[in-house]
Amino acid sequence: MSKKLFALLLSCVFLFSLSLLGCSKSNAPAAQILKVGSDTTYAPFGFQDEKTKEYVGFDIDLIKAVAKQAGYEVQLQSMNFDGLIPALDSGSIDVAISDMTITDERAKKVNFSKPYYKAGLSIVVAAGNTSIQNFKDLEGKKVAVSIGSTGADEAHKIKNAKIVEFNAIAEAFLELKAGGVDAVINDSPVNEYYILHEGSKTAKIVGEPLNSEDLGIATAKSNPELGKKLDKALAEIKANGSYETIYLKWFGKKPPQ
Repeated sequence: MSKKLFALLLSCVFLFSLSLLGCSKSNAPAAQILKVGSDTTYAPFGFQDEKTKEYVGFDIDLIKAVAKQAGYEVQLQSMNFDGLIPALDSGSIDVAISDMTITDERAKKVNFSKPYYKAGLSIVVAAGNTSIQNFKDLEGKKVAVSIGSTGADEAHKIKNAKIVEFNAIAEAFLELKAGGVDAVINDSPVNEYYILHEGSKTAKIVGEPLNSEDLGIATAKSNPELGKKLDKALAEIKANGSYETIYLKWFGKKPPQ
């Protein structure tokens, strides 16, 4: 065999090897996309970072960790809280995570994961308000809530109260600051985050939390297998320490056992 023919064969082998390598890369299974809906006005669960403009928060980090564990990549969609369950029902999103309390009424429409956080409702009032100390004192008052929330459900039970519903809880806090309402009823961790980062001089939390509520990741009734996969992944990140790391990052303490 001539040197020229040998060199030609060697080049062919090299090019063939490269083509196989390229095929192996292109044929590698890509992670499936998980369309996730979230109301990104609920800091610290989900909100938009002012500097980066990216959506961040406990729920955002959690669903990304759960999705990765289950073999998915997250495609996040920001939407109003009351639109999450209809979006699941229509198939425009696969998952909803947004400080969503597991309730019997919601469980009729969607499937919930095992609880991933325990919350409760509390009252926020103006810093100088001394007339409201507990839920009983809200009778006859003007109360702001987020539409479709458990806070709204409880507010509607208050005798003679005028309930003002907002698409985003941030709007309710702004209305309180402006003096348009007497109080805001909302999830305790969101209220605490607001007081700590924005409302420390203008607002305060009063009374004891009304109740204890479990938060869950919601999936469509038509896709029970996805719910099972996410439940399994949630249990795995709790076991491997990832959940605790995320919890510490956003709440500054370890999750309750």
